Amino acid sequence: MKRIILSIAAASLLAVSCKNSQIAKQESDQKSVVKSNITDEQLMDKVQKDALKYFWDYAEPNSMLGRERYHEDNIYPDNDKHVITTGGSGFGLATILVGVERGFVPRKEAVKRLTTIMDFLAKADRHKGAWSHWINGETGKTVPFGKKDNGGDLVETAFLTTGIIQVREYFKNGNAEEKALAKKCDELWKGIQWNWYTKGGEKVLYWHWSPEYQWEMNFPLEGYNECLITYILAASSPTYSIDAETYYKGWTRNGTYLSDKEKYGLPMYVKHNGAEEYGGPLFWAQYSYIGLDPTNLSDKLIKNYFDLNKNQVLIDYKYCVENPKQWKGYGPNYWGLTAGYSRNKDGSVGYNAHFPQNDHGVITPTAALSSFPYTPKESMDFLRFIYTQKPEFIGSAGPYDATSINYDNWTTPRYLAIDQGTIAPMIENYRTGFLWKLFMNAPEIQKGLEKLSFTSEKYNIK
Repeated sequence: MKRIILSIAAASLLAVSCKNSQIAKQESDQKSVVKSNITDEQLMDKVQKDALKYFWDYAEPNSMLGRERYHEDNIYPDNDKHVITTGGSGFGLATILVGVERGFVPRKEAVKRLTTIMDFLAKADRHKGAWSHWINGETGKTVPFGKKDNGGDLVETAFLTTGIIQVREYFKNGNAEEKALAKKCDELWKGIQWNWYTKGGEKVLYWHWSPEYQWEMNFPLEGYNECLITYILAASSPTYSIDAETYYKGWTRNGTYLSDKEKYGLPMYVKHNGAEEYGGPLFWAQYSYIGLDPTNLSDKLIKNYFDLNKNQVLIDYKYCVENPKQWKGYGPNYWGLTAGYSRNKDGSVGYNAHFPQNDHGVITPTAALSSFPYTPKESMDFLRFIYTQKPEFIGSAGPYDATSINYDNWTTPRYLAIDQGTIAPMIENYRTGFLWKLFMNAPEIQKGLEKLSFTSEKYNIK
């Protein structure tokens, strides 16, 4: 949700000439097209391995965490090559685990790198245990995301923490070095003061707190967007927990976030904040679900979180197929609207939170690719199309962040951690449930979900 509010400011910050995009396009045209007879399994392997490069080959060299962005055209705003992003880095941790599990990276090297990461996080600036949205990868100091956004960011911290818990669970029964890594993860997780972010005991969590500006950002986490995992983790904390009342009064707005609306005959179940007609950007069905398994997951108000997410993705898909704005290229194999880089009216590169009510003719590949658990056929159609027929949209770390057939196959040779980081994990959750099993079987998570009256037969949560 914050990404929608900040999209105008971010567009101004990131707007640059598209000349370099055209150069990169010409270079990409020379790439060999992936053969059309490649199997589905090979394609999924390829895109997972490509996305891993963002966090393995292009990591910030001191912290080894995920850089906010990686630009093949080497144009960066404010010389931010050492700015790391906490939320995207959490997705990066999950991506590295997928790499280990699939044999894309050596386990021993991964343990060494992950240990460096946890040591860096332990020394980096923390604000009542939470990390800031951006951190300087060389110094560990907070990098302001905005003037008053210079303290703890609880939502980005939640995304990071999901990855930390998954790393702990994966290595906790390993050799001595792996057990030491798991212990570092455990200490980081237990140091986050989730209940501080209720602003003195209010029955809602707040996104930000700053030592300098205190609660002036004043952004309560309520209603449906990408922030569900924040409440799950806050309720699960063994050290600084919130109660169930905070979840139901705050996040669900006393139950008033429910919706009886349908689109394309598909129930929406909840009111998507600011996007009630079609649903929000597709990252809302992805960020919280890197670890939280929505399959037959329910609470007091939602019968099945999987259906909620699947319908949001299908509505987005059907909208793109219907294509009411008549953008060239939209269709069953080219779809998916979410936040990411975008094309401004003057042709320069900006940032926008795309969704049906904010559709600018730009397709963000992570939208369809990170929706594999919900729409495997539709997502595979997109994956096959973009790799076998649109080589100009593929770079060194997989599909570029923003593409548009409508604007003469426009793309930008750039990546964002939060977009590239969900691809390998969500595809893996579709393939094997690997990351879901790690997170959902963590003892504290099971207790936290039970506290909030969640149920899941799959994980014996009652």
